[in-house]
This record gives sequence, C-alpha cells and structure tokens, in this order.
Amino acid sequence: MKKFNELGLSENALKALKKKGFEEPTPIQEATIPVLLEGLVDIVGRAQTGTGKTAAFGLPIIEKIKEKAGFVQGIIITPTRELAIQVSEELNTLKGHKKLSIIPIYGGQSIELQLRRLKDGVDIVVGTPGRVIDHLNRKTLKLNNISYLVLDEADEMLNMGFIDDIEAILKKTNQEKRMLLFSATMPREILHIAKRYMGNYELISIKEDQLVPTLTDQIYFEVSEHDKFEALCRIRDVEQEFYGLIFCRTKVDVDRVASKLVDRGYNAFALHGDVSQFQRERILNMFKNKRANMLIATDVAARGIDISDVTHVINYSLPQNPESYVHRIGRTGRAGKIGTAITFVTPSEYRKLILIKRIAKADIRKEKIPGVEDVIEIKKTKIKEDINEIIQSKKYLEYSQITSSLLENHEPDQIISALLKYSFKDELDESKYARIKNVSIDKRGKARLFVALGTKDSMTPKTLIDFILKKVNIDANKIREVNVFESFSFITVPFEEAEIILKVFKTNRRGKRSVIERAKDSKK
Repeated sequence: MKKFNELGLSENALKALKKKGFEEPTPIQEATIPVLLEGLVDIVGRAQTGTGKTAAFGLPIIEKIKEKAGFVQGIIITPTRELAIQVSEELNTLKGHKKLSIIPIYGGQSIELQLRRLKDGVDIVVGTPGRVIDHLNRKTLKLNNISYLVLDEADEMLNMGFIDDIEAILKKTNQEKRMLLFSATMPREILHIAKRYMGNYELISIKEDQLVPTLTDQIYFEVSEHDKFEALCRIRDVEQEFYGLIFCRTKVDVDRVASKLVDRGYNAFALHGDVSQFQRERILNMFKNKRANMLIATDVAARGIDISDVTHVINYSLPQNPESYVHRIGRTGRAGKIGTAITFVTPSEYRKLILIKRIAKADIRKEKIPGVEDVIEIKKTKIKEDINEIIQSKKYLEYSQITSSLLENHEPDQIISALLKYSFKDELDESKYARIKNVSIDKRGKARLFVALGTKDSMTPKTLIDFILKKVNIDANKIREVNVFESFSFITVPFEEAEIILKVFKTNRRGKRSVIERAKDSKK
C-alpha cells in the first residue's frame, strides 16, 4: 500500500492529514486521488460507507480549486442532511491552511442563514437535493461555472426518490466540469446518469472483502452506562491475549477510562485531539512496541493508524454511525488472524445498534458479560500455567535456599498458599469485584409506520396485514393498531420488526415515496 505522500498531494494536504492522524490511505483513496489530481476523466466509484470516500474526492478537489474565486467551484450532493453536515465538516478539516469557504445547505436549516453565507461567497457547497433545487430556483445558487460535481451515495438518493431532482440539478450545470459518482451498488438508473451526463469516466471498484474483515468475531453486551468500566475490566481479565483499541466518544471519556485503567494496574494509554503531535508519536510507538496493550482513543484520533496484530476492538461508546463502526472494527481480524470486536449497548441505544447492523451488514451476536466467578477461575488457571512454565524452565533455582529454610518450619502446601497470597494479594478475592446489574433491553419498543395505501386501494385492516406478510416473514400478531383511511394507513409494530419491514419495502415505491415509511411522529 502506498503512503499519502506518494499520491501527488501538496505539503498543505499532507500536513492536514497528519494533524487528523491519517497515516495510510484506504483502497478507495489510493485508487481515486491520483486519477482525480490528473483531472483527465470523470470517476464512477463503487465503494460502501466506511471506506473513506470523503477524503478520496475531497482532497483532490481542495487541491485543484482556487482561493477567493468569487463563485461556487464545487458541489457535493448527499442524500441526507446528516451526511451533508458530516461531509462539510470533514472537508473543512482537510483544507489545511487553504482559504476556502465550504458550507452545507439542507432542509431544516435557516434559509436566511444559508442566503447570507451564499451571498458572502462560497467555494464548495455540500447539499441535499431539495434544498439545492430551492436555491437554484431562487437564483441564490449558480452552478454554471463549477469545476467539480460529486454525487455521494447515489444509490441511496435513488432509493429515496431523488433521481428526478438529481437530473434537474445536473441540467443547471456547465458542460466543462469533472463529475464524480460514488455508490455502493450500481443499479440501472445510476449507470444511466453516468452515461448521459458524464464524459469519459473511469470505474473504480473496491471489493467488499476490503471493507469489513471477515475474520472478526462481532459481539455486543447489554450493560448500563454505570457498569461499562467494570465490564471492560472483566473482558480484559478473561482474555488470554489482549492487544486492543478501546473507542470512546469524547476526549473526557478517553482520559477518564485510561486513568481508571492505570489506577487498576493495567498498561493503558490515552489518545485524542488534545494530545500533542510529539506525544501522539511517542504513544503510538510505545503501543506498537507493545509496551502497553490497551489504547483508548476517539474516532478522529485513531483514524489512519496502521497497527498490526490488534486482537480486540472495544466500542466502549456506541459509534455515531455505521461508517464509524466499520472504521473501528476494521482494525482487527487482519492478515488471516481472528480478531474480536465488542460493543457495549445501553438500553436507550438498542435501536441504534439495529441500524448499525442493517446498514453495515454486520452480524453482531449478543453475549453475557463474564461473571466474577468466571474471571477468578480463569485467573487461577493462568497462575497454574505460569507456575508450571517456570518449573519446566527451571528458572527458580536462585530461590532454593529460601525454600529450604521455609520447609524447616512449615508444610509445603502452607508455603505454596502463602506465596500465592503474597504474589497475588487480593486479585483472587471475589469481594474486590464490583457487582454488575443485569440489564435487559426492552426490544418491544414500538414504531409507527405510514403506509401509502388506503380504502381507495381496497385495503382493510386484514388485507393490509396480508399485503405486508406476503413480503415480510414476521409474526402477524406483532402488527397492531392498524388504522386504514381513504388514501393511507398506519400500523404499529415492535421496532425490530419495523426495521425488517422498512428494509423489504425500501424499493417498493409509490411515486417518489416508499409504500411503507416511518411515520413522521415516530422516533428516529
């Protein structure tokens, strides 16, 4: 794999990457950046969420566009406002010292704020289709002189019914521009856009087996926020081999967890954005040399780190999105070695776990946190194994004189037991371990779904349930509160079944909308 400094990037870009902690490019970045920097062809990239697409297209665009041009030079279209914000934030961290204005525009944000920002002059716009069209119609956004247009997660925009909006936006752009289209899949409609609106393009495809390691055993534990630290210690204690990354959401959490681990006698380091570059390099060097076997980090601080032989990745805090989950667990299960990814899930986060499992296509199974008796038993076994190894190696002869002296006054079993107590103190004392409460996540939480069918479509409560059950294999008794109106209906189901129904009906459309969607007053 190449390094970033071999891809043709400027010193400014390399410094921005170093500041973010990126050390090596992902496959999509390595393949895309040189092609886009050369600037001779358009790009169709087949890559899923979690592959580093934003930096793949963002770095070359930032390199190529001019400072203070006075007009919009690039536009990135995303399917959701969350992604628009995320991409905009990422690009702003990648621009380094280059004076560029990069803003997100999306529905739900103050239109007046967007108007002021656009009037002040913007170099790159990251927007959702609806709001981009709104500004084009108002003539507050002009795309007739852009150098770059990016369609990010094009298949998701297709699934959400934005295909007509995308074509409407493309018709408002100038002919001379570089166009990039990124999509996890390549349905016919996406390829139609490529053929109709793009010039000569290069297809860059990243195989799925390069994304999520197949050798990673994925587990989750149901645990209260208060008991996470105790659960972490137990997991560490029952594992014969542990060389792992522990991810927390904030810098405060990273420092707190690392400090408590050190207080308990574990070898642990903390890594986050407030750590100086000198300290960062020192910590990574010590961790790579295995002078510590636990590195606690935030997502940003850990990006781009290339550390081999990681046995465990622990999501102490649930990742913000499926992309972060893929980034995190991709650190283990490499080079033919089995790795373990563990996620702590509190009762309020179960819905988020279901979303991560669905979007990241992750097979995450539930396990029970090791009990105190399990930890003690494993420690006893380890002590016996270590003592047997010392006996076999005969690395005890220098203590023979002390042994002879003790045997003059005590029985052998008394001496051995006393030595074990002397060596391990309270390590085998069950009362020293804090109790972890059993947490049972209520998977019966309800979701209300909107169905774009009603009595005018010959629907009754019974026929509506039958319609759903023909496509979805769930228990009919789980579908409750069926209300059928003239043009639409509502149903209520447990949210785990709701995710299954929404996934199945995602491509079953009525106009621009899916036949079944989450009702607007239902929790997201």
